[in-house]
Formats: sequence, structure tokens, C-alpha cells
Amino acid sequence: MEESTAKRRKLDHSNGYEAPSATLSTMGASGASAFILETEELLKEVKFDYSKTSSAVQESLRQSKDIVEAIEPHEPLPINDVSAKFEKENRIAIPYPDPKPPKDSQYKLSIAKPALVNVVGSWVLETHVKSQPDLAVDMIVVMPESIFQEKDYLNMRYFYKRAYYLACIASRLSKSMSTAMEFTFDHLHGNLLLPILVARQKDSSDKKRNSKNAPNPYPAIRIIPCAPEGCFPSTKLTAVSNAIRSGKSEEADDAKAPTPFYNTTLKAESQYSSYLRFLHKAAKSCAAFRDACILGRIWLQQRGFGSSLHSGGFGHFEWAALMALLLQGGGRKGEAVLSPSLHSTQLFKATLQYMATANLQKKPRVIGSDPPDVDTLRQSMPILYDTARGTNILYKMTPWSINLLTEQAKWSLSAINNSPLDQFETLFIVRADQPLQMFDLLLNVNLPASKEGFEAVDRKGFVWDFSAKLYNTLKRALDERAQLIHVQVPETTAWQISASPSKGKRSSLLVGIIIDPLKAAQGRDYGPPYEQKKESARFREFWGEKADLWQFPDGNIVESLDWTESSYLGFPGICEAIIRYILKLRLQVNDADLEFHGREISKILPLPPSDKIAFDTARQAFEIFEQDVRNLEDLPLHVKQIAPVSAALRRASLRTPEFNFRKPLLQPMEVVVSFEVSGKWPENLAAIQRAKIAFLLKIGSSLEEAKGDEIKSHLGLENATRDDENLAFLDVVYENGAAFRIRVHSDLEEALLERQTKDQTVDRHVRTEAADLLAAYKRMYTNLPLHNQTVSTFCTRFPALSASIRLTKHWFNSHKLTCHFSEELIELFVLQAFLKPYPWTTPNSATTGFLRALQTLSRWDWRDEPLVVDASGSLSTSQRLEIGTRLQAWRKIDPGMNRTTLFVASSHDVSGVAYTRRGPPRVAASRMTSLARSACRALGTDATGAAGLRSVFRPALSDFDVRIHVSPKVLKSISRGDDAAAAGRSLFKNLDNSNNTSIANRPPPLAESPIQTLVSRLQAAYAGPLLLFHGGADDDGGGSGPVVVGGLWNPLLHRRAFSVRAPCSLMRSADDEDNDNGGGKGKGKGKDGGEEELYEVNKVAVLAEIARVGGDLVEKIEVNDS
Repeated sequence: MEESTAKRRKLDHSNGYEAPSATLSTMGASGASAFILETEELLKEVKFDYSKTSSAVQESLRQSKDIVEAIEPHEPLPINDVSAKFEKENRIAIPYPDPKPPKDSQYKLSIAKPALVNVVGSWVLETHVKSQPDLAVDMIVVMPESIFQEKDYLNMRYFYKRAYYLACIASRLSKSMSTAMEFTFDHLHGNLLLPILVARQKDSSDKKRNSKNAPNPYPAIRIIPCAPEGCFPSTKLTAVSNAIRSGKSEEADDAKAPTPFYNTTLKAESQYSSYLRFLHKAAKSCAAFRDACILGRIWLQQRGFGSSLHSGGFGHFEWAALMALLLQGGGRKGEAVLSPSLHSTQLFKATLQYMATANLQKKPRVIGSDPPDVDTLRQSMPILYDTARGTNILYKMTPWSINLLTEQAKWSLSAINNSPLDQFETLFIVRADQPLQMFDLLLNVNLPASKEGFEAVDRKGFVWDFSAKLYNTLKRALDERAQLIHVQVPETTAWQISASPSKGKRSSLLVGIIIDPLKAAQGRDYGPPYEQKKESARFREFWGEKADLWQFPDGNIVESLDWTESSYLGFPGICEAIIRYILKLRLQVNDADLEFHGREISKILPLPPSDKIAFDTARQAFEIFEQDVRNLEDLPLHVKQIAPVSAALRRASLRTPEFNFRKPLLQPMEVVVSFEVSGKWPENLAAIQRAKIAFLLKIGSSLEEAKGDEIKSHLGLENATRDDENLAFLDVVYENGAAFRIRVHSDLEEALLERQTKDQTVDRHVRTEAADLLAAYKRMYTNLPLHNQTVSTFCTRFPALSASIRLTKHWFNSHKLTCHFSEELIELFVLQAFLKPYPWTTPNSATTGFLRALQTLSRWDWRDEPLVVDASGSLSTSQRLEIGTRLQAWRKIDPGMNRTTLFVASSHDVSGVAYTRRGPPRVAASRMTSLARSACRALGTDATGAAGLRSVFRPALSDFDVRIHVSPKVLKSISRGDDAAAAGRSLFKNLDNSNNTSIANRPPPLAESPIQTLVSRLQAAYAGPLLLFHGGADDDGGGSGPVVVGGLWNPLLHRRAFSVRAPCSLMRSADDEDNDNGGGKGKGKGKDGGEEELYEVNKVAVLAEIARVGGDLVEKIEVNDS
């Protein structure tokens, strides 16, 4: 399908719009064609098969039509008399909308045969989808004009007559079709003015279907009474007219409060047939119209939008009507925005772009000829006025729903423009209506028990009137702190035709807020200057006693608000304090009626704003250290670069780097020192390592000489098994508690290793070992400095990234996965969720960022897809395709994924294996995915996460075959160096140096945490039979909690014949020993055909050896009997 070649015109900010064609060509030819193929495949899968149910539905519709047309007429009778008689005789409660007709009402009701019975909506256009939750056929019953009077548009008269007419239809149908259908009343799109009758076919073919979740294969029939066209004067039903009057004021002028929702609802009652003809004409003129409508329905459905009030008031009908209008006009000079020749995907994208840029939330849009006076359209609702039918098709929307719809359209367009190869999934597959993942703040507000002061004259309902006041209050109170505020209203429910609508329990509103991270944490707000008396009076009237005056150093005095008492909690605490105060002041909502969600995170992992100070302090200590090293003048070579590679120096460490004179850093912050290029380096790998040691010793002695007692250096040895890999590091400890671990970088080492890997004259194992050394070299001296710089930069750009990374690392720790996933790999997972946040915007809170990272992991099919983290945005489409090809090559070489499981590429490393060279194994990767999917599933069923957020971090220790309990007290004792301190104690207190905090008496930092040492030693010894799981260096129970190392027995180590190269301790098979008494059952066959004894892993002996090796560290070992 060729793209549109329409010229790009200038956008005009007047009452016109033209969709630029840039969006249609942003993907390029390959991206566009792939997207079109995916959407066409999607349309084939989701289109509803009308052939399977058409005959049954048509028969039900025919029967219903015949029964409705045969309704018994009667003359006008007083409303109270006829209502009481009807309900008594038919046992059907007439669904009058509130307020019910007064007892002294003089209205009269009559019945006459309908003027028309017809099917409208998606069933006629054939735009239903299989996944549609509310599959239904709309059948309108046009009431005859003879039963109405000229003034019936006033004071609910029409809606009372409509309700009575509907009750008579329900009576006739329930008597005639009760054996095949079940009938309930419901509100059309949640509009309390419009009750409808819903008929559902009883599924008698499968009586075993008792589950409430089992879908009925037949669509429901919604019977909708409506007014004939032109029944009421449109001039009396403008947005500024009043149609709800009290007492004897019905003859008065329209001088009261306008009722735009009531008026538009009444006007829309006569427009069903008109819009059916309009949409049918659009479908005939544009071949792709129906498919574009289906794409729009899926896009809206995935974002929780629908035609009902509680779903935002913008659904399939509004989408179809908007596209049909844009096919006729809407341009700057009244020309059509959309062309009938466009493909369905182009229609879809152009409609999205119109929604994103038309500014519907602030500016009325009029499409069609002869537009009315703009003053007659003014209202609080968004306006998209159809002049041909005189209707605002957005009348069911609210200020918050149009804002969210506009933002969703912008986010989708951003996904289309920024990710040309993977836009399809974010547009149509991913569920975007996840409050926890969309909003940064989430709270429930209980509806007040009393309706006094909240019900407006517009008859939209108490819930909506209170929601509007709540939204306006929060919007003004939070001001620039909130980028978006959304109010989710509870859904109305159907009820039996024999009963009145149930009041139900006291419900609540769900309020979601997307905050501005830079402004939300401000502890003081400033209002208008004191000299502006009117503005200051309004400010004080709104804020009450909280408002005070603030004088700047230059003498200016302004109104202000002080929230600094909540600053220690960060922006969530400040925003919560604002919300609690203003709702109690303005709406009388008590603290007990507010419930803030996501507060459990602070109990799971405290993330106070003071953590930023700790990371800044660590960075300042590094700058001081860097300056100290650069100031050394007696080094053989000049220092070219000192690059940090520690997670603490990129604001990504799980624990904050807090240190002082009495509490030094337990784990030094790692750095890499690079010297200027020199020919003095020896051209031998082993000699280079020894030269590095000499450099380290020189740096240490020079620092101690230059700084005196402020610095102490310690040379440490790596766990090296060869003399040609890095052998040593230098720990530099400052008196103030800061500690750094130095490794020296040599450029010549890389050249020698590359030469050795390409040398075909040496044995293959030598080249393989050289390749492993080269990969380790690039990780430490090339990838880690670049990675550190990248993450540090984005932690500054995205304020929530640091806390999100730490929370995600805590999740990996909790589930004992960190030992298999490097810190850098976990950081890339979270960074990807920030760089590619679609279908949402960039997270602004730690909880949102963490949940987005889990969503990324749950959707990633790492068996067939690489994870490409393009932090710099420099990777081209061809490079991305090459990365995918490289993954396919790896899968062909290693189909069992024994060497490379995850394939993660970045903008500075396209090999895909730099971050996963040391793991994880396939078992750990599968466990990560299953845990992430379980977490997303649990939180997806609970909109607020009240039940599942804590359970997300709860480890399933019972899944492990072996659980090794490690003593947290011993871990803490070793980490603090208690053994070294005990050596300095004396029996005489005046001679005791153990409490001396001078740097000379401090024990040297540990090479690694004790738990890491234990796990690495055990895994090296028992890698064959046992795979261990642990949370890493930070998973030490905090010194008091349980510390557990999980283990899984290798299922591939089945019974085998004895061999001198056995992977571990073996014992005779239990079946083999039993068979010694008779049978030979379980004996294996040897090479000569004879029987031989079989052996299996001696699990008891292996665990006993683990207990012996662990010593005091191992408290106990539990074995899963199952």
C-alpha cells in the first residue's frame, strides 16, 4: 500500500486543522510495510465472525421487533395513577431517572405504536471485535411524536415518558420471550437519564456453564427508546440554555444556570438514525473506513476508553463519527483532513494526530458549514461540534478524560515516531489502562454520605458533580506540580426489571496523578504579590489559614504556602499533605476518607530524599580523590583519566554510600586509572600485570606521603588463576570514611589479547582463553566506564531513575537472582523502561519506574528477541537488524543456550554479550520472566495494588530444593572486621586501642562480601550437581533478618555408571541396592552387554561438605522433601 503523497500544509491555530503527512512517513518504507502487515494480520484475528451468530441474532431481533410494534396503546393518563397501576399489574419497576416525578405532578403519560424499530450501531457497520467486553446489538425504538408535547424538553418530562415507554416494552417482551431471554435494566453509557432494556439469550445448549466469567457466545440486545427527529426545537437546547426549572418558572426566560449535558443528551436522542446514515455513507465512500474503526476500537479498548461515562465518554462511536467528519471537513478552510484513498493504518494515525494536536480540551472545534455562534457553545465539557446534526459528539467527556485521551494520543504518536520497528505492540497489544504503571500518585476518595452542596442542576448525577468539584479543587491546589489529573468513577450496574436500581455500598473515586518531578518536591509555593489585592484575596479565600506572607531579600512580599514539614518524605509526602489539607478545607473530606496507594514501598525499601545527599557526598569524595591522584608528581606516567565504575558513583547502588569518621565504607568504590600512551609498557601480558602492581604500590605510597595520616592504602590480590590476567587492586581509605578501589588500565594489554585471539598458530584453547581475557578486559576498562557515564547522565535527566534502579535491584535480591545478573544488566533493564516508556510517558516515581521495568521483563521474549538499549539514539535500523541477526547466529551455534542466554546490546556495545558473559543461566532467566509475569498479573487484577505490592517482593523459598541459612550476625561481624578489632583489645582499658577510630587502626576493606565469597566458592566446587541462588552482596538480612541461599539440583545428572571423572560425590543408586536382593531391576548395561552398577548424586555428602566449608557462616540447611 503506497503512502499518501498529499502536500504538507502549515498548521493554523484558528478553528481549523490539517493533519500533516509527516507521521505517515516517519517509519520509512520497511517500518511502514511491516506495520501494515501486522495490522492486517491483527484485523483478521480480531474481527467478529457474524456468520456464526447472525441467524440466531436476526431471529431474536425479528421477534423483538414484532412484539414491540404490537404494543397496546392507551390514552393520556395522570403519571402517578398510571405508574402505580402499571407496577402493580406487571410487577415491573418503571426506571424513572432521579429525581422521580413528584406526587402532585400533573404530567400525563400515553402509549402509541412506535414510529420505527431499527438496528443501529456497530452491528450494522460490522465493526465489532472478538475481545469486546460489551458485545451487543443496539435496537432503537423511535417513539411516536403524538405522545409528546411542545414543552416536554423541560424538567425531565421527556425522560419520564421515555422511562414509562421502556417499561411497557419490557412488560411485553418479558411475557413473550422469558423462556429464551433474560431481561435487565441498565443505563445507556452510564447516563442516568437514559435507562435501557438489555435482553440476553439464555445459553441452554451448554447447561454446564456455571462460571460467571464464561462469556455468552451470543451478543446482547439493547433496546433503546428514542425521540423522533426534529421533535424538540434545537434553539431551546443550546449549551447555554436552561431546561431544568423549578416551580412555575417554566414560562420564564432562559436566565438560569445552563444545562449543557441535559440538553445535549436530549438532542442526541433524535440523532440515532441520522448518524447511522452518516456513518454508512462514510463507509461506502472510504474503503478502509471500517478497518480504521476497528483499529480505533482496539486502541481505545487497550487504554480503557469507551462510550460510557465511566470509560471517558469517547468510544467506538465517537471515533467513527470523528473520522467521518474529518473525511468531509475540519481543515483550515473547511477542506477534508482525511482522504478516502488512505489505507486504514494511515487513517488511524492521522486521526490520532488530530486528537493529539487539535487542543480539544481548551478550544472548541466546529466541523461543517454554517457554524453557530461560538458563545452558544461555551461549556465546561470539550467541544467537537457537528453542525450538520447540531450535536457536540464529546458531550459525555470530562475535562480529565479529554486530557488523558489527548496525552494517550501524544504518547502513541511518540511511540510511532521514536520506535519504528516495534510500534505495533505498544499501540494494540499492551494494556495501557494500568493505574499503578500510568500514574505517579494514586489515591481513593470516598464519596460523601450527604449530597448537599454537590448536586448540580444539569442532572448528570451526584457522583459526577462531586468528581468535577474534586478535579477542579485538586487542579488548582497542585497547579504546576501535576502534569495530569484523572478521576476514575465507579461503573453503573444493571438491575432486575422487577426492582429499582440498587443504591449499593458507599463507593469511592480513584484519582491518578502524573507529577512534574522538578516542581512537585518544592517545599514552598508562592502566590500573587501582596499589592494585588483581588488576587491575594482569592488566594487566601481558597487556601484559608494556610496562606501566609513571604518577604524576599529584595523586599518583595508575596502570598505563600509552607509545606517544608513534609519535605523529608519527598514529593509523595508533600503532595499528600496538600491533598489532605485542601480536600478537608474545600470539600469536607476527612483523612479517613482518603487512601493513598503505593506507600508500602517505603516499608519495603526506604527511599528518602536524603539519599540524594549521600550520593552527592560520594561524588564529591571521588572528585577530591581524583584531584589528589592528579596532583601526584612522582608517578612514572601522567594520569590521563580516572573513570568511576562503581554503582554508588552512578547513583545506582542498592545501599546508599554513607560514611563518616566512625563508620567507613565497608565496600570501596571502584575506579579505573588510565595513563598516557607510552612505549615503556612491556610487550608481555604477565609482565604488564606486574607493572600494574608496581604502579599501584607507587600510587599508594605517594598518596600516603602527600596526605599524611589522612589516607591509608592497602594492596589487595584478585582471585586470579593465571598470571596474564589482572592480579591486584589498591584500596585507598580516607580518614573521613571514604574508600576507593583502584585498578590500572593498559592500552597495550588489549592489543596483545586481540593479537592472541587471532593467532592461528596457537592451539584453540589458547585462543579461547585469550578471548575470555579480552572480554573481561573490555568489560572492566571499556564498557563499565561508558556504562557508568551513561547511567549517571540519565539519573540526572530522569529524577526517578536512581530510585527505580535500586527498587528493581531489591526485587532481584528478594528473589535470590542477583548472583546470576550483573548490576549493570539490571540497570539496563530499568533504563530501557525509561527510554522506551510506551504506551505511557516517562516514569516520575520509583514505584512507577519499577513496575514499568517488570512490565519490560515480562514482555521480553529473550529466546528470540534481543534487548537493544539505545541510550544515545545512535543505532540505525541496519544496526538493529544486524543485532537480531547476531542473536539468530548465537541460537544456531548454541541452541540449548548453555553459553549465552540473554542477548543485550547497547549503543556502545553491539556484540550483545558484554553484559551477559557471566550469566545468567537459562534457569535463572526463566525464573526472572515467570516472576515478572506473575507480578504484573497480580497487580493487573488489582488496580491499586493494595493487596499485591508487598507480595511482589516476597520470595518463594519453597521452590528451592535446598535452603542454606546463613548467620546474619556472623556476616555482620566479618564485614565490620570484629576479628581484627579483637586482636587490638587489652585487658587494661587505658591500653585498649579497639575503640580508637584513627585510620591506622582500621582493618583493611574486604575484597568482597563474605556471602559472595561463600556462594562463589560453593558454586565453583558444586556447579555440576547444584545451582545456587542468592541476592548478592547487599542481601545480608540487614544484620538481623534471615539470609538464605537457595539451591536446585541439576536434573540432568541422572543415574549413570561410575567414572573417575564424576562431577561430584556419587553413591550407588537406591534402586540398584534394592535390586541386589533379587532381580537386577535397575541395573545398566555395560559396553560388553553385561550389567553394571548405576550411581547417582550423593546429596547428603554434598550438603555435608557445604556445611563443613561454610563453618560458622552456615546456621542450618533445609531440604525440600518433595
